[in-house]
Amino acid sequence: MNKDMLRTKKTKSGVTGALSPAKSGGRGGDEVAVWEVRPGGMLVQKRSSDCNQSSVTIPTIKVKVKYGSSYHEAKISSQASFGELKKVLAGATGLHPEEQKLMYKERERDSRAFLDVAGVKDGSKLVLMEDEVSRERRYLESQKTAKMEAASREIKAVRLGIDKLAKQVADVEMDVYGGKKVAETVILNMIELLMMELIKLDGIAAEGDVKLQRRMQVKRVQKYIETLDMLKVKNCTLQSNSKNIRVAFQQQHRIITTGQILPPAAPMYNQQKHKNIGGGGGGRFPAGPVVVTTQWETF
Repeated sequence: MNKDMLRTKKTKSGVTGALSPAKSGGRGGDEVAVWEVRPGGMLVQKRSSDCNQSSVTIPTIKVKVKYGSSYHEAKISSQASFGELKKVLAGATGLHPEEQKLMYKERERDSRAFLDVAGVKDGSKLVLMEDEVSRERRYLESQKTAKMEAASREIKAVRLGIDKLAKQVADVEMDVYGGKKVAETVILNMIELLMMELIKLDGIAAEGDVKLQRRMQVKRVQKYIETLDMLKVKNCTLQSNSKNIRVAFQQQHRIITTGQILPPAAPMYNQQKHKNIGGGGGGRFPAGPVVVTTQWETF
């Protein structure tokens, strides 16, 4: 067998490689040629760019960061950004990344800048400071968020109260329009309770979506108050009709129980026509028997 024949050996991936005793490109020593199988079963030499690409790794560096009187060491990729370094330091220092200010070589570095571009290497020293402006801005935002959450909880509590009153308004409306009289104090008490809920809503400071929620509840309360005002008028009408019916019933009941009969209207007589009847005055009928004075002729 020819000595220059390539010897093959199996690799872990199943691809065969070849060893050549000849010097490649005039370089000293033997070189190992890496082969790969292309689609279709063709065996070709693997390109060097692919081999180098898999072997390149990004190194990890260790930097020393001073914060106040203490020092912190952080391990991070050499190609990471300053913003990523701030996230690593947030756990050790307790500062939010937006409240951090990183100084390198007496210059503040932007969070979007990269460590290797700025010249940060393994063992480099940085200074961490607290950004007062960012901290104040975050404090104001957190306070605003807390107020909005509190306002939302208050509106939710008021809404539950309005829902209970809404059911009562519906019951009263059903009774009144059904012809059943409702005590006026019940309607007045409900109006007063709704006015109290309206005052609670007016005292809630809200913005954005929470303000819209408050406006919706205010419209609900106003609608229920207007409904109760109309029911109050309707209920008064039912009360008057009921009173008239009760009075008529009482009169009828008195007539039936006492036996009293209302006298009919007496007829009017012409006093001038009947003034000489019976020889009495005053145009009245005689109290005694009627005396016939006329003599009738018999044929």
